[in-house]
Amino acid sequence: MCIILFAFDQHPDHPLILLANRDEFYDRPTLAADHWKDLPTIYGGRDLVGGGTWLGVTKSGRFAAVTNYRDPSAPHGTRTRGGLVTEFLASAVPAENYMDLVRASAQEYSGFNLIVGEISKEESRVFYFSNRSSAIQKLTPGIYGLSNHLLDSPWPKVVKGKARLTELLNKNEISESGFFDILADETTAAEELLPSTGIPFEAEKALSATFIKTPGYGTRCSTVMIFDPNFEWNFTERVFV
Repeated sequence: MCIILFAFDQHPDHPLILLANRDEFYDRPTLAADHWKDLPTIYGGRDLVGGGTWLGVTKSGRFAAVTNYRDPSAPHGTRTRGGLVTEFLASAVPAENYMDLVRASAQEYSGFNLIVGEISKEESRVFYFSNRSSAIQKLTPGIYGLSNHLLDSPWPKVVKGKARLTELLNKNEISESGFFDILADETTAAEELLPSTGIPFEAEKALSATFIKTPGYGTRCSTVMIFDPNFEWNFTERVFV
């Protein structure tokens, strides 16, 4: 997952609106979003290499999503990052307590950003943690963006995506088509705005697009997940490769 944009408690009828693109090598085997046969409470796609997922949700309103933290010089972890999402969705551990458990084992993983939350009429709570930072953040209502650096890092596609999501909400244009249009943007960033993450310039430029297309790597799927006034969710996925 290379970009996540979400509006938490920013619309009277929708406690959470989340848009996400998953970017991955084209030859990595994956299952499209569905209820899992072995863990039927989980709905989401599935990585058939590590066995976990990048984004998922449960009927009770628990959701989680993960992105990689781009740092090619850092050592590789020994555990799959997709398991961070799966283990939260499969458990009943409160989100904040789960993040405490993640922080305790954080160095066993390659760099990651993790969002977990519980959306319900009793109380909605969303938390963020990265093993490239020390603090667990309880998020206040707002519009957020996450790519392959820390939450709300001002990478061009994050800034642009948040602005476009804000515009749609201000116009009360709550439509999957409009949200998917945000995720379909193939425009790359201007050279002077590119982040410097330790990869070659050509790769940095290609990966600066919201929707990525390169010969062997790119956006594999786009997802729009919307919670309604009854705290029921609709999860729509478009698969490309």
